Amino acid sequence: MKPTRFNTMVKNMLLGIFAMMILFSFDSCTKKENFLNSAIVPAARGFVQVRRDRNKNFVIKVVLSDLAEVQRLQPPKQSYVVWMLTDQGITKNMGRLNSSTGLFSKTLKASFRTVSTFNPSKIFITAEDDASIQYPVGQIIITTDRF
Repeated sequence: MKPTRFNTMVKNMLLGIFAMMILFSFDSCTKKENFLNSAIVPAARGFVQVRRDRNKNFVIKVVLSDLAEVQRLQPPKQSYVVWMLTDQGITKNMGRLNSSTGLFSKTLKASFRTVSTFNPSKIFITAEDDASIQYPVGQIIITTDRF
């Protein structure tokens, strides 16, 4: 009777270790890079997460907090635009950053999510008058290091 109980316990331990290895392997596929401190909007904080999906595309998620309203910048602009520098050195407009105020706080939060076939090596955000431009012309508000 005791050997069966011991075998069951060993099987449960091995199953637990296997489950943990799978969880850690999924987590290791996600790159997370914090934004550097900004001289233009010093209170802004955030990060970028990049992971591969099952189609081998890159899922890019940007999360920011305490980002000043774009109309309050000097000079005032119309929108924040998220840019990606690819591993091939190409700069791509990924889209307009969506921002909102928290329900119970005055904290300005912004988020962005997209899918790209390009592998990003750096993400940065500019303040622009036109969100559909092809190359950044406004000042860089916040950026990551290369990753």
